[in-house]
Amino acid sequence: MKRDCLLFYCQHSVGMGHLMRAFALARAFTTRFDVVLLNGGPLPPGIPVPAGVEVIDLPPLGTDDGHVVVGRAGVMDVTAAKAQRRALLLEALARFRPRVLLIELFPFGRKKFAFELLPLLKAARRLGAGRPLVVSSVRDLLVAARPDQQQHDDRAAWLCNRYFDGVLVHADERLARLDETFRPRRPLRIPVVHTGLVAPPQVAAHAPRGRHWVVSAGGGLVGAPLFNAIVAAHARWPVATRPPLRVIAGPFLPEPDWQALEDEVAGRTDVELLRSVPDLAAEMRTAAVSLSQCGYNTAMDLLVSGVPAGVVPYAVGREDEQQNRALRLEQMGLVRALSPALLAPQRSAELLAALQTLASFQPAPGGLKLDGAAASVAWLDAALADPAVARKVCAA
Repeated sequence: MKRDCLLFYCQHSVGMGHLMRAFALARAFTTRFDVVLLNGGPLPPGIPVPAGVEVIDLPPLGTDDGHVVVGRAGVMDVTAAKAQRRALLLEALARFRPRVLLIELFPFGRKKFAFELLPLLKAARRLGAGRPLVVSSVRDLLVAARPDQQQHDDRAAWLCNRYFDGVLVHADERLARLDETFRPRRPLRIPVVHTGLVAPPQVAAHAPRGRHWVVSAGGGLVGAPLFNAIVAAHARWPVATRPPLRVIAGPFLPEPDWQALEDEVAGRTDVELLRSVPDLAAEMRTAAVSLSQCGYNTAMDLLVSGVPAGVVPYAVGREDEQQNRALRLEQMGLVRALSPALLAPQRSAELLAALQTLASFQPAPGGLKLDGAAASVAWLDAALADPAVARKVCAA
């Protein structure tokens, strides 16, 4: 018997957190739906698409304004790329006639992609009685430091109330609630469901923890300052007591930064460089300590692995999401948060002192809900079976 289709839009840009969460959700959705992923960003090598998920790649288009984008066939004009993306989205809606249309982050973010998402939402609405259940999928914490934050929140709430049937917030309410980083003047009139965190499977370590420390930065696109600072501080650590480092650069670390890192550690037998690994959580399970940024996906790997962790959140410009998450996790005793200012070359000695204190840190038992993917499937199934579920407004 033909199953219901779920059409899942995901536009990832900096890092891999959005994509890895989308993959985890898509994997869970396949237990109930035929899943089609509308992928708007590059797929990193070595990270397989979940079994049973059909992927439609949209022409690459960065989040910054520009004149050209580079596609698989060469250089494409931005206007042409936008038109092609819109056409692919509308074609997928017409072809698959999904029971569920799930859109990652929009309208709480991805404002620059409204050019293709608003036509998609309007087309779904025009389907009338046969229209899909339209749901927004968002992480635990939103960026809340925009210059026009109130206007942004008000616009997002209006779009939600007009075009969406629900919001799935992939958070444990003990860690974060949507209303802490989203404060429109007019409230949402659709269900807001805190599903729990979307984490990789919890698998006990098959080997005892080693002496080495793992250093990572998600996809690695903005990881160079972290890697350079930790490698430099590690070199100041007395040889007799310093732990070996395993630096996992990430598939998106720019090649010049990778080559500079290789040059920096040449001849050092206690520093191992890896471009990428298939399972970062598995690496963390056998490490003595983890040093990383604090994106959503990295935080989930830290929680499921139980590794003692120091996090240096990425905090450039208005990007306050990682800082917010790091401080909340630290308040719960789950990680130690280190200031990004310690990555400055002139503060290498202070960074070393901070790293040395991590050797004795042990995270508190977490107890956070990590089954957000399964809970998302359950809510969608219930909302399709009983429209009253999708009309029930929950407190944000």
